[in-house]
Amino acid sequence: MKVIITAFFVSGIILFGYAQQIPQYSQWAFHQFAMNPAHAGIKKCIDLHSVYRAQWIGLDGAPQSGFVTASIPLDSKRKKYLSARHGMGAKFEADRIGQFGTNRFNLAYAAHFNFSEHNRLSLGVYAGVVQFGYNHATSTTITPDPAVMQEVSIVRPDAHFGAWWNGENYYIGLMANQLIVSYWEIGYDSHFRFHMAVNGGYRFILNDKIGIVPSAMIRFPFVGPVNADINLNVDIQNIFNIGVGFRTQDAIIFMAGFKINQQFSLQYSFDFTTSGLSRVSNNTHEIGISFLTCKPDRKSTSSCPLFE
Repeated sequence: MKVIITAFFVSGIILFGYAQQIPQYSQWAFHQFAMNPAHAGIKKCIDLHSVYRAQWIGLDGAPQSGFVTASIPLDSKRKKYLSARHGMGAKFEADRIGQFGTNRFNLAYAAHFNFSEHNRLSLGVYAGVVQFGYNHATSTTITPDPAVMQEVSIVRPDAHFGAWWNGENYYIGLMANQLIVSYWEIGYDSHFRFHMAVNGGYRFILNDKIGIVPSAMIRFPFVGPVNADINLNVDIQNIFNIGVGFRTQDAIIFMAGFKINQQFSLQYSFDFTTSGLSRVSNNTHEIGISFLTCKPDRKSTSSCPLFE
């Protein structure tokens, strides 16, 4: 019976993978450039991030995702109003689910326009390649099936668009993913589908040491249910950060962050599964690390990690 239940849920995972082809991360608010190319070079320094996510621990074929990003400004001096300041970056992301794997490598460019002292519009693009593969080595069938036993790997062009608007204490983001619809040779009518997402947050400053930041992200896959993350984080002196969140139809999220020094910070999150998958696994772990060379700037509108 346990084998039947496991097989049922693994099948559900694969179907979900085809609908929701963009990996989702609980720590998206701490790693905005990984989600939105408009963040390329938004800070006046080198900005590096890395995250690893192990989903549904203990379930065979469960998703594993991770990324590494780098972002730099091309000109760090603040421009006159409505004149562009430029940034660039790169992102590598790997996603594994069952026998299927996806690797992406994208370069990013963004332009940042100051509308006032605190209001800024940023527009950016990711452009690169995506590799999708099937590894038959982990597949088991009752009878030999040539279609299943063939290893498949394809490479297709990849492009994404992002927009970002922020004020002194709030931000709004828009992400349009997989703009190029490329077909696979795996399955019926299988192709990379367009996805869209929006996110936003607001910072309430209680005093000079504590800030509260509610934030949300809503994801719109081309096929599959819309889902949303609703988070509430407390930032203490821009050193400690604790938070709780809820992902619709999926999990309750607990997260924490710690700034080791001016350059390094660590993040950890735990997803407690609330969907039907909790019968076989309710543990999802995510760990992130950030490095940036920015000097302290108390006047920066990005002084809180959730606004970086």
